[in-house]
Amino acid sequence: MKKKEFKINSKNTLDWMVNYFNELNKYPVKSKVKPRDIFNKIPKIPPKKGENFSEILDDFKNIILPGMTHWQHPNFHAFFPANNSYPSILAEMIISTIGAQCMIWETSPAAAELEEKVIDWLKNEMGIPKNWSGVINDTASSGTLTSLLTAREVISNYTVNKKGLNNNNFIVYTSKEAHSSVEKAIKIIGIGKNNLIKIDTNDDLSMNTKDLEYKIKKDIDLNKTPLAIISTFGTTGTVSLDPINKISLIAKKYKIWHHIDAAYAGSALIIKKYQKHIKNIHLADSFLFNPHKWMLTNFDCSIYFVKNKEALIKTFEIFPEYLKTKSKNVNNYKDWGIQLGRRFRSLKLWFVIRSYGIDGIKKILKKHIKLAKLINEKIEKINDFEITAKRNFNMVNFRFKPIKINDEYKLDNLNKKLLKKLNNSGKVYLSHTKINNIFSLRMPIGNTLSNKKHVLSSWNLIKNTARSI
Repeated sequence: MKKKEFKINSKNTLDWMVNYFNELNKYPVKSKVKPRDIFNKIPKIPPKKGENFSEILDDFKNIILPGMTHWQHPNFHAFFPANNSYPSILAEMIISTIGAQCMIWETSPAAAELEEKVIDWLKNEMGIPKNWSGVINDTASSGTLTSLLTAREVISNYTVNKKGLNNNNFIVYTSKEAHSSVEKAIKIIGIGKNNLIKIDTNDDLSMNTKDLEYKIKKDIDLNKTPLAIISTFGTTGTVSLDPINKISLIAKKYKIWHHIDAAYAGSALIIKKYQKHIKNIHLADSFLFNPHKWMLTNFDCSIYFVKNKEALIKTFEIFPEYLKTKSKNVNNYKDWGIQLGRRFRSLKLWFVIRSYGIDGIKKILKKHIKLAKLINEKIEKINDFEITAKRNFNMVNFRFKPIKINDEYKLDNLNKKLLKKLNNSGKVYLSHTKINNIFSLRMPIGNTLSNKKHVLSSWNLIKNTARSI
């Protein structure tokens, strides 16, 4: 493609992008294609000669688009949102245009220094200690893995990186409600999932600190080494809040690394009243959250904060000759985590924060919380639906429970049928979890484009569909 063609095709592509948002309501939220439908429409072999871009764009519209689930649709209420915004999209276009590889300061000084600055901005707004540092990763899974690797090296005096893991007796503790990325990280770092202790939860599904301390003492008596506690500020199933402040005190008492996973709900900490939940964060060791979930910044963008950046760098730094530099007083973020190659993610955050302002972001988060409260109240007022977990922030957990049905097996199957019918309608997309073995529908309201009209429309569809079956 030549420059003149690029100019024409970029305009056509941008026109499609604008129209996409104008017509988003016309698309089914969840793709209706069957397995292999898309695969079988694509030729078995690639073209020998280059094809016209307009034909490629047409095939994208006709072949690829029908197989997409529309995460930015205002009736997308599944999993967690990966919400977006126009400033973030424009920043992503610039990032792709520049095509920078931001592994060290010298490869793009502005990328390194902007990353440091926007992290300082958020640190100040969210109640993260001023003496902590931060880095932008791709996802929370990388942040949790980074934290556990650092904990492993700190407690072994950095010998595992040199000699490997021998006579492993490390133990990691987390809630039964914690994200699956914790177990994956335990496997990756060589500790093994048998050494991941899942702590019982309270009635509100938060980590039970008495059970935590009991199991720590038990392991110490067995000459095992407690390595880390991973607490969660907003669990995946219900957005329940572990008692971070109590856990921080327990971690300090037994000298255990404490990592806080706030991947989803961490964005809410820019609203000052929620910072009481992490007032003891200065006693913890690391904290992460994903602006790409609930802070208007498109995927991927996850921020990992750490108390001791020297321990982090010592865990990951490596100096092959081709990466050695003479620059001083700079951050070479290749040494702050797993990836060597790094995208210019901070530009998206900078565009979003400047476009909306902190107050504007707060306003949107508060709107989502208010809408979730509205739906929660509507469910509580009718007798054939049931709230299955306390509402936290903008997450509503519920199930259809007709008055005459008390058999749990039948109720589970009824709600599975309801979920399938709703998602097949193309008008809404929900996901589920299990709460105390109860099949429960979950509805996080966090889409940038969702408003009261969309949320009430989704609720009426849920209610009417349930009653029709």
